[in-house]
Amino acid sequence: MKKRGTNLNGDRTSKVTLTNVEIIAVAVYLLGGEASYIDTEDIAFKTNELAPGRFAWTKYPEQINIHTVKTHLWDAKSPRKGALLLGSEKQGWILTKNGLDLAQRSIKQLEGVELGRKQLTLGEKRWIKNERVRMLATKAFQKLDAGHEDQVTSEDTEAFFRLNEYILGTARDEKIQRALRAFAEDPQLGHAVRILASKVPMR
Repeated sequence: MKKRGTNLNGDRTSKVTLTNVEIIAVAVYLLGGEASYIDTEDIAFKTNELAPGRFAWTKYPEQINIHTVKTHLWDAKSPRKGALLLGSEKQGWILTKNGLDLAQRSIKQLEGVELGRKQLTLGEKRWIKNERVRMLATKAFQKLDAGHEDQVTSEDTEAFFRLNEYILGTARDEKIQRALRAFAEDPQLGHAVRILASKVPMR
């Protein structure tokens, strides 16, 4: 979503600018939140770089209001805002597939801002490469690829995402979201990842 009224430097303008939630998503993205959990204070610092004064105290505009940043982080996590993040203040924050898509769209609206982005680590790149090979060899993918979606079992789907009966709740959702972030746009694997993510039994 876009809104009119204030640009990223706090000036009145008629130009289309980013909402607070979009700025949060972009900040997490630039800090590497596509692949790893990002600390709340690091996000606060980055949001202030992207939008000076937007998340500051009214009386002390040179100071970041960490409470405001935390409020918008929890807001971005909520389903009513699109479930853009996973995590908590203690754990840190990571983008969901929805959050990644929004951040990549929103970042195009930023002009004149340093957008240096943290790159994937060697370990993260290795995980993506190995996981892609593994997923392509699973029963779930092979059945979908052959046009037999109706033959994909719950066990096939869980094996595709490396899930079992002991991985529950948030941990289960995190594994699915990690796969979606990494492979949803993959030309060979993406369709299967999106379909199977919707079929995972929630425990």
